[in-house]
Amino acid sequence: MSPERELSGRVALVTGAARGIGAAVVEALAGRGARVLAADVDAERVAALAGRSEGRVVARALDVTDAAAVESAVAEAERTLGPLDIAVNVAGVLRMSPVVDLNDADWAAVFAVNTGGVLHLSRAAARRMVARGRGSIVTVASNAAGVPRSGMAAYAASKAAAVMFTKCLGLEVAPYGVRCNTVCPGSTATDMQFALWEGTPGGAGNGRRAVIEGDLASYRTGIPLGRIAEPSDIADAVAFLASDRARHITLHDLYVDGGATLRA
Repeated sequence: MSPERELSGRVALVTGAARGIGAAVVEALAGRGARVLAADVDAERVAALAGRSEGRVVARALDVTDAAAVESAVAEAERTLGPLDIAVNVAGVLRMSPVVDLNDADWAAVFAVNTGGVLHLSRAAARRMVARGRGSIVTVASNAAGVPRSGMAAYAASKAAAVMFTKCLGLEVAPYGVRCNTVCPGSTATDMQFALWEGTPGGAGNGRRAVIEGDLASYRTGIPLGRIAEPSDIADAVAFLASDRARHITLHDLYVDGGATLRA
């Protein structure tokens, strides 16, 4: 089957769909023939994404920290598009701070989205997928889940929790034909990444160069491939794991970071 049809007839729900990696995932799945419910707290932006999809994408405002709202979104997807085959957790937030200055509100906010949101969608989707004996759940985490990052303790810890949650879920649902995998991006050209470069001497170009070259002072390796990822690089990995080409892959943690972590 040609790549543009490999997900034909499948129904997907993607959180964090309004921009960056989430928007690229929506486009990748829809471009391969899936019908997609694109969900995000930014209702206006996700509606604009759906408007460009020629009817393949339906937009919905959604706060993933609200378990009841997520349950409602999954029910809506099944009611309007059909049985859910693919669920992709992309919604995420980043709050930078050294641990000694990290406040409880930021810690809770990061975990509410990055870990709680993964629980809410994965649980709602898995209940339905298990009953039907098929399905794929993909969580977009971060390479920070596997390698310590200065100033990113809350983010890294929340992503590590999301990875292990997804693996544990995958172990439980594998006997029912449901696969659960994670994709861990490195530095990617998204709004979240660009925000980290604000105030960099010399501008964004120097910020990009610094990420690629690494920073010995902060114990951060560079990127061996010498480039920042595009959102589509991550989306292609997600689409692969959601497809039948990955039918014998589950509990897998796929790093898409240009070798930045040296797969530590």
